[in-house]
Amino acid sequence: MADPGMPDPASAPSDAADRRKSLRGLGRILVYLRPYRLHVAGALAALVVAAAAVLAIGQAVRRVIDHGFLAAGETFIDIYFLALFGVVVVLAIATFARFYLVTWLGERIVADIRKAVYGHVLQLTPSFFEVTRTGEVLSRLTADTTLIQTVVGSSISVALRNLLLFLGGTVMLAITSPKLTLLVFLVVPLVVAPIVLLGRKLRGLARLAQDRVADLSARAGETLNAVETVQANTAELRERAAFGTDAEGAFRAAIRRVKARAWMTAAVMLLVFGAVDGVLWIGSKDVLTGAMSPGELTAFIFYAVVVAGAVGALSEVWGEVQQAAGAAGRLIELLDTAPAIAVPVHPVPLPAVVQGALRFEQVSFRYPTRPDTSALDQFDLEVSPGETVALVGPSGAGKTTVFQLLLRFRAPDRGRILFDGVDLAEVDPVALRRRIGVVPQEPAIFAADVMANIRYGRPEASEAEVRAAAEAAAALDFIERLPEGFGTFLGEKGVRLSGGQRQRIAIARAILRDPPLLLLDEATSALDAENERLVQQAFERLLKNRTTLVVAHRLATVLRADRIVVMDQGRIVATGSHAELIAQGGLYARLAKLQFDEGRAAAE
Repeated sequence: MADPGMPDPASAPSDAADRRKSLRGLGRILVYLRPYRLHVAGALAALVVAAAAVLAIGQAVRRVIDHGFLAAGETFIDIYFLALFGVVVVLAIATFARFYLVTWLGERIVADIRKAVYGHVLQLTPSFFEVTRTGEVLSRLTADTTLIQTVVGSSISVALRNLLLFLGGTVMLAITSPKLTLLVFLVVPLVVAPIVLLGRKLRGLARLAQDRVADLSARAGETLNAVETVQANTAELRERAAFGTDAEGAFRAAIRRVKARAWMTAAVMLLVFGAVDGVLWIGSKDVLTGAMSPGELTAFIFYAVVVAGAVGALSEVWGEVQQAAGAAGRLIELLDTAPAIAVPVHPVPLPAVVQGALRFEQVSFRYPTRPDTSALDQFDLEVSPGETVALVGPSGAGKTTVFQLLLRFRAPDRGRILFDGVDLAEVDPVALRRRIGVVPQEPAIFAADVMANIRYGRPEASEAEVRAAAEAAAALDFIERLPEGFGTFLGEKGVRLSGGQRQRIAIARAILRDPPLLLLDEATSALDAENERLVQQAFERLLKNRTTLVVAHRLATVLRADRIVVMDQGRIVATGSHAELIAQGGLYARLAKLQFDEGRAAAE
């Protein structure tokens, strides 16, 4: 069975293309160094000085051996060792500067990359997260960027330093003994071959290991986000076993990568130092015959060790570069993901004073994951400024899709949507969303205090305005009963609140935002009868002079709407008030009868 990490002849061209693509991805990541040219120049200068200082040590050792042990050599020894100490001081200072500047660069561009990736992901529409798990994105933001930080903040510095030592050491070898230098470089092909062959395998194994870690992170994130469901279904052991299986898979992939890298490093070290051993044996013979001085042989040994160590370090760093190239490719893939809804090149501004008029003209839409089913089919609807329109119908009728299109999370396949006469396709989605307030069925509560959560849509609001919004949403009483009132930390996803309390926080957030267009998606579904009555009263004040679309399954919540639009299979099948629709019979009357009959039965 073929090793998946090794290329077969048929796949060689694609492997070469993948390798070029990966290295191009790493090159694109290194573009983030451009704003920090001075730091890069300083690091390079420190590298050159440090390498020169190391090479100077070899000459100092040669002169000590050849001249310092003569009869009059005591004075020479003092001078040589004082000079050698000066070289060491320069080496220490240059090493400090190199380490600090290079590490700073690594941390700096990783922070920039994380900000760029996170900012880009925030612009992607919800459809992206239908096919990409959040845990995988988080893995790229953390694990992959850490690999790049290692390369930029350490490996590149090590590579450049050892490249300078290799080049400088080679020159000094040639000056010291051209004969022995020629023998050394006859074995270079033996060193390069394992780097090339094992490097290909290492690149594939590195990408595989990164993918397994991403899978592991995705599973953990998904499970921990639903920990209550896991525990309620007593699935802890199953989830632990599944996570253990993924963890073992990540471990095996990592060990395969480590093993390949270890073999490459060991092979290079064996070949390099074995060759150096043979060459030095020949050099020792030359010293005995007088062809070389002891100092020259010692200097040659020093430079040979420097060159051999540099080659070994370069081979090890190359493995890290291959691994970082895979990580860079994954990050570039994420950065190159275009939002499904692009900002127009020349966006049309919305009117300075928004009226809130809406019009859907022959709008049709199919979800990419369900291409055979129309979510909306030739949907026509006009909403006047300040009107409250309720969308009702069975599940799958297309009610939520209307909200998705209005928020420009998705674009219609056909037709157009107008907001105050402006086609939404020509509007900057951010400018549009600033004029819309949303209260979803499952509100998002952030790991912050109450004040920050209500202010989320309008962070500049005063405390008095936040308090007034909370009171209007019938949330003030329970907020004041919390341990620290508005300063109470709510925990991740608002775990310290009940479902109804979370929903009232979201309603207060929308009230504070004070938008000209309000979208309510089952906004009172988690409230008890008493709180629902209070919130409905708040909505009556909130909805005045404001265009509102309400999605509701509980028909009792839409009885006071100006108009009720009944939807089924993506189309409007009836329109009117509650009384008119009951009188017409049809779908709405059946839904109303079912719900009100069920309510009476439950009461009895």
